[in-house]
Amino acid sequence: MILIVDDKRENILPLQKILQLHGLQSDSAESGEEALRKILKQDYSLIIMDVQMPGMDGFEVVENLSGSNRTKDIPVIFLSAISKEKKYISKGYQSGGVDYITKPVDPDLLIMKVKTFLKLHNQHNELKAVRDLLSKEIEIRKEAQENLETKVQERTKDLQNKNEELELTNHELQQFAWVVSHDLKEPLRKIEMFVKLLKERYITEEPTAVHYVDRTINAANRMSTLITDLLKYSRLSSDVTPELTDLNEVLGEVLDDLDYQIEKGGATITADELPVATVVSSQLRQVFQNLIGNSLKFAKKDVPATIEIKSERVDSKSFDAKVSPDGKYCRITVRDNGIGFDNAYINKIFVIFQSLNARETYEGTGIGLAIVKKIIEKHNGLITANSQLGEGSTFTIILPL
Repeated sequence: MILIVDDKRENILPLQKILQLHGLQSDSAESGEEALRKILKQDYSLIIMDVQMPGMDGFEVVENLSGSNRTKDIPVIFLSAISKEKKYISKGYQSGGVDYITKPVDPDLLIMKVKTFLKLHNQHNELKAVRDLLSKEIEIRKEAQENLETKVQERTKDLQNKNEELELTNHELQQFAWVVSHDLKEPLRKIEMFVKLLKERYITEEPTAVHYVDRTINAANRMSTLITDLLKYSRLSSDVTPELTDLNEVLGEVLDDLDYQIEKGGATITADELPVATVVSSQLRQVFQNLIGNSLKFAKKDVPATIEIKSERVDSKSFDAKVSPDGKYCRITVRDNGIGFDNAYINKIFVIFQSLNARETYEGTGIGLAIVKKIIEKHNGLITANSQLGEGSTFTIILPL
């Protein structure tokens, strides 16, 4: 059952009709207070929540839901006709929402999102039920261990089967993520293609129309990049076996990929001899790709980027560790002469979807440095940054060898 919350009945009825056409049952509430009362009495799989409501608004309702173990996992899609600013969208995600859609609502997009989050919610509940079952089985095994050896063996076998089911479910979730990615990217590709055809064939003589078409194409490109980056971020949770890797080769591949941007901006890049370490090479490649790519992107206007990559062995897992030829860790720094940032935001830059610069000026999804931090932490390492506005930035990594 899906709950639609909106203070205007004329907004609720079309949404219920759209859901009904796709075989989805729905209920409604015309205020935040009524929604909370209904949620206390009935279980809902998804909530479509209007943001602007008299009394308790949508953000307050979701914050109340997040405080309860019974309701905190219900996915909430926010709908808003006027709160389209970035700060409201950010507030929607911070309060516990899973998505934020602006009105007027595209029925096809809404149904795609609703079905996606319903499926994810159902799979989450299935996994939770299996985990609860496993916990109960473990307790039973502990209580019966001394006198019921035969039952223990039976339960152990059952646990193994449940574990295999969990692994299969996890694999299916990964496959589902890729399917969702394809289903989201395909319409974006079509949008971009048809809009370009419209621009080239019919509106080349209308500057205003061309401007809006270009904005549409750029928006589709940003959405495609966001989907790709989110998949990269989610894939970091999977287990990959690290191997002995020459980081110089990894860095060389990254510089080859960035050759066009380096040459276009007249950038200068110098690098010390990097160590050989036991790492996941594809993930370290993403680290260098993001750090060097950011240095190129955030270069000062009309000032060629200068990037220095230094490496030294140190004796401990600390940013202030002493240099040691026999150290079991390496300290890698990536320093540039770019626009920099206020050091007060040092913790913010590694948080997913956080960006310190205007998206209109600097393209990006706000995921790159979050990926870097997650990779370094998966390698049992540390990462920090130091910067001043107009004085460039320095990223420091401590990595076990």
